[in-house]
Amino acid sequence: MAVVVALVATLTTSGCGTPPELRAVQPSQSAQTTPATPSGTPTTVAAPPPVELPSPTAGSTPVAVRCPAGPSGQRVTDLVRGQDLLPGEAQVKVRTGPLCADDWHYTLLDVAGYEPLQVVSRGSGAAPRLVTAGTDVCTAEVRVTAPVGIRALVCDSGSGT
Repeated sequence: MAVVVALVATLTTSGCGTPPELRAVQPSQSAQTTPATPSGTPTTVAAPPPVELPSPTAGSTPVAVRCPAGPSGQRVTDLVRGQDLLPGEAQVKVRTGPLCADDWHYTLLDVAGYEPLQVVSRGSGAAPRLVTAGTDVCTAEVRVTAPVGIRALVCDSGSGT
Protein backbone atom coordinates (compact mmCIF):
# COMPACT_ATOMS: atom_id res chain seq x y z
CA MET A 1 0.00 0.00 0.00
CA ALA A 2 2.86 2.39 0.84
CA VAL A 3 4.31 1.74 -2.62
CA VAL A 4 1.03 2.79 -4.28
CA VAL A 5 0.83 5.99 -2.20
CA ALA A 6 4.45 6.83 -3.05
CA LEU A 7 3.81 6.18 -6.73
CA VAL A 8 0.70 8.40 -6.77
CA ALA A 9 2.58 11.18 -4.95
CA THR A 10 5.44 10.96 -7.42
CA LEU A 11 3.14 11.07 -10.46
CA THR A 12 1.14 14.04 -9.20
CA THR A 13 4.23 16.13 -8.41
CA SER A 14 6.23 15.27 -11.52
CA GLY A 15 4.03 17.12 -14.01
CA CYS A 16 5.40 19.16 -16.86
CA GLY A 17 4.75 22.49 -15.20
CA THR A 18 2.33 25.22 -16.15
CA PRO A 19 0.63 24.75 -19.53
CA PRO A 20 1.96 27.16 -22.22
CA GLU A 21 -1.32 29.06 -22.51
CA LEU A 22 -1.20 29.90 -18.78
CA ARG A 23 2.41 31.07 -18.70
CA ALA A 24 2.91 34.82 -18.59
CA VAL A 25 4.77 35.95 -21.69
CA GLN A 26 6.18 39.43 -21.85
CA PRO A 27 5.48 40.75 -25.39
CA SER A 28 8.66 42.85 -25.44
CA GLN A 29 10.89 39.79 -25.09
CA SER A 30 11.59 37.54 -28.02
CA ALA A 31 13.28 34.95 -25.84
CA GLN A 32 13.46 34.13 -22.17
CA THR A 33 16.46 32.80 -20.30
CA THR A 34 15.70 30.08 -17.82
CA PRO A 35 17.82 29.31 -14.77
CA ALA A 36 21.01 27.40 -15.36
CA THR A 37 20.70 23.70 -15.96
CA PRO A 38 22.57 21.24 -13.74
CA SER A 39 25.52 21.57 -16.13
CA GLY A 40 25.67 25.31 -15.39
CA THR A 41 24.70 26.40 -18.92
CA PRO A 42 21.71 28.74 -19.24
CA THR A 43 19.14 27.67 -21.79
CA THR A 44 17.11 29.99 -23.99
CA VAL A 45 13.49 29.25 -24.77
CA ALA A 46 11.89 31.09 -27.66
CA ALA A 47 8.73 33.00 -26.74
CA PRO A 48 5.65 32.11 -28.73
CA PRO A 49 4.80 34.52 -31.57
CA PRO A 50 2.32 37.26 -30.67
CA VAL A 51 -1.29 36.42 -31.37
CA GLU A 52 -2.81 38.61 -34.08
CA LEU A 53 -6.53 39.10 -33.91
CA PRO A 54 -8.45 39.46 -37.15
CA SER A 55 -9.00 43.09 -37.90
CA PRO A 56 -11.86 44.73 -39.74
CA THR A 57 -11.20 45.22 -43.41
CA ALA A 58 -7.90 46.99 -43.78
CA GLY A 59 -8.25 50.49 -45.15
CA SER A 60 -11.94 50.53 -44.30
CA THR A 61 -13.81 53.55 -45.49
CA PRO A 62 -14.33 55.68 -42.37
CA VAL A 63 -17.57 57.27 -43.58
CA ALA A 64 -20.51 55.83 -45.50
CA VAL A 65 -21.53 58.02 -48.44
CA ARG A 66 -24.17 57.89 -51.17
CA CYS A 67 -23.44 54.91 -53.38
CA PRO A 68 -22.05 56.13 -56.70
CA ALA A 69 -22.47 52.72 -58.37
CA GLY A 70 -25.64 51.50 -56.67
CA PRO A 71 -27.52 49.66 -55.48
CA SER A 72 -30.62 51.80 -55.85
CA GLY A 73 -33.20 52.07 -53.09
CA GLN A 74 -35.58 50.04 -55.25
CA ARG A 75 -32.96 47.30 -55.67
CA VAL A 76 -32.54 47.07 -51.87
CA THR A 77 -36.32 46.99 -51.41
CA ASP A 78 -36.57 44.19 -53.99
CA LEU A 79 -33.76 42.32 -52.21
CA VAL A 80 -35.63 42.45 -48.90
CA ARG A 81 -38.95 41.48 -50.52
CA GLY A 82 -37.19 38.56 -52.22
CA GLN A 83 -36.21 37.23 -48.80
CA ASP A 84 -39.86 37.39 -47.62
CA LEU A 85 -38.94 39.92 -44.94
CA LEU A 86 -41.72 42.31 -45.99
CA PRO A 87 -45.40 41.62 -46.44
CA GLY A 88 -46.19 41.65 -50.15
CA GLU A 89 -48.68 44.50 -49.82
CA ALA A 90 -46.44 46.66 -47.57
CA GLN A 91 -45.82 50.20 -48.73
CA VAL A 92 -42.11 50.92 -48.56
CA LYS A 93 -40.28 54.21 -48.88
CA VAL A 94 -36.51 54.70 -48.71
CA ARG A 95 -35.74 57.06 -45.82
CA THR A 96 -31.93 56.91 -45.92
CA GLY A 97 -29.50 55.55 -48.45
CA PRO A 98 -28.29 53.39 -49.78
CA LEU A 99 -25.04 54.59 -48.24
CA CYS A 100 -21.82 52.78 -49.10
CA ALA A 101 -18.46 52.08 -47.52
CA ASP A 102 -16.25 49.82 -49.59
CA ASP A 103 -18.61 47.19 -51.03
CA TRP A 104 -21.07 47.36 -48.11
CA HIS A 105 -24.41 49.20 -48.23
CA TYR A 106 -26.76 50.56 -45.57
CA THR A 107 -30.38 51.51 -46.25
CA LEU A 108 -33.16 52.59 -43.91
CA LEU A 109 -36.66 51.79 -45.16
CA ASP A 110 -39.95 53.21 -43.87
CA VAL A 111 -42.53 50.45 -43.96
CA ALA A 112 -46.15 51.62 -43.54
CA GLY A 113 -47.58 50.22 -40.31
CA TYR A 114 -44.23 48.90 -39.06
CA GLU A 115 -41.04 50.16 -37.46
CA PRO A 116 -38.32 51.40 -39.84
CA LEU A 117 -36.37 48.52 -41.35
CA GLN A 118 -32.57 48.73 -41.46
CA VAL A 119 -30.90 46.80 -44.26
CA VAL A 120 -27.22 45.92 -44.59
CA SER A 121 -26.07 44.40 -47.85
CA ARG A 122 -22.82 43.99 -49.67
CA GLY A 123 -21.42 43.21 -53.08
CA SER A 124 -21.82 44.91 -56.41
CA GLY A 125 -24.53 47.52 -56.83
CA ALA A 126 -26.16 45.41 -59.54
CA ALA A 127 -26.23 42.21 -57.48
CA PRO A 128 -26.06 42.95 -53.76
CA ARG A 129 -26.31 40.18 -51.20
CA LEU A 130 -28.38 40.66 -48.06
CA VAL A 131 -26.24 40.56 -44.90
CA THR A 132 -29.00 41.38 -42.42
CA ALA A 133 -32.23 43.32 -42.07
CA GLY A 134 -34.31 44.32 -39.08
CA THR A 135 -34.62 46.88 -36.33
CA ASP A 136 -31.18 46.05 -34.87
CA VAL A 137 -28.66 45.07 -37.53
CA CYS A 138 -25.48 45.32 -35.46
CA THR A 139 -24.82 41.59 -35.77
CA ALA A 140 -21.53 39.81 -35.12
CA GLU A 141 -20.78 39.73 -38.85
CA VAL A 142 -21.33 43.48 -39.14
CA ARG A 143 -19.29 44.27 -36.00
CA VAL A 144 -16.36 42.14 -37.13
CA THR A 145 -16.18 42.50 -40.91
CA ALA A 146 -18.06 45.62 -42.02
CA PRO A 147 -16.10 48.76 -42.87
CA VAL A 148 -15.89 51.47 -40.23
CA GLY A 149 -18.42 53.67 -42.06
CA ILE A 150 -21.13 50.98 -41.94
CA ARG A 151 -20.35 49.97 -38.35
CA ALA A 152 -20.58 53.61 -37.29
CA LEU A 153 -24.07 53.84 -38.79
CA VAL A 154 -25.54 50.64 -37.41
CA CYS A 155 -23.59 49.91 -34.23
CA ASP A 156 -22.32 53.20 -32.86
CA SER A 157 -25.29 55.50 -33.47
CA GLY A 158 -27.82 53.18 -31.84
CA SER A 159 -30.65 54.30 -34.10
CA GLY A 160 -29.18 53.69 -37.53
CA THR A 161 -30.26 57.13 -38.74
